[in-house]
Amino acid sequence: MDSAQGARTEAQSWPGYPTVHRAARSRGKLVIARRVVEKIAGQAVLEIVTAGGRSGGFLGIGSHADLSARPKVSVDVSGRSATIEVEVAIAYPSPIAHAAEQVRRQMMSRVSELAGVEVTRVDVTITVLAHDHEEVGVLR
Repeated sequence: MDSAQGARTEAQSWPGYPTVHRAARSRGKLVIARRVVEKIAGQAVLEIVTAGGRSGGFLGIGSHADLSARPKVSVDVSGRSATIEVEVAIAYPSPIAHAAEQVRRQMMSRVSELAGVEVTRVDVTITVLAHDHEEVGVLR
C-alpha cells in the first residue's frame, strides 16, 4: 500500500527498462466490451452439465438443442454493472425452475469473477428441452 497516496502500487518492468512503481488509479481506465461479457456469460452456462444452447439450422430454422453449444446471450453493460438475457436448452428431464436458477447463479458468479462486472439481473428463457442421446429417435 502506498501510504502517501492511499492506493496500491504495482512494480512494472520490461527488459531494458527500469522498474516503475505507479498508483493503481494512475495506470489508466479498463473498459470491458459488451461482447466480452456476453462470451463469459455464455461460457458460464456450459459449465452446467444440464444446460446449453442450440446449434445447426439457418437463422434459427432447423436448429436443435445442443448442450455443448453456447447459448444465445444478450448483455446490457452500464459502467460496472450489467443485465443479461439468455436463451438456453435444458436437459430433459430436469426441474426447469431449478435449472433456470442454477443458470442465473452461475452467470452472475462467473461474470463477476472474470470480468469484475456486477450482474444485477439475469432473464432466463428456456427455449427447448434436450433429450438424452439414447432417447433420440424413440417415439413415446
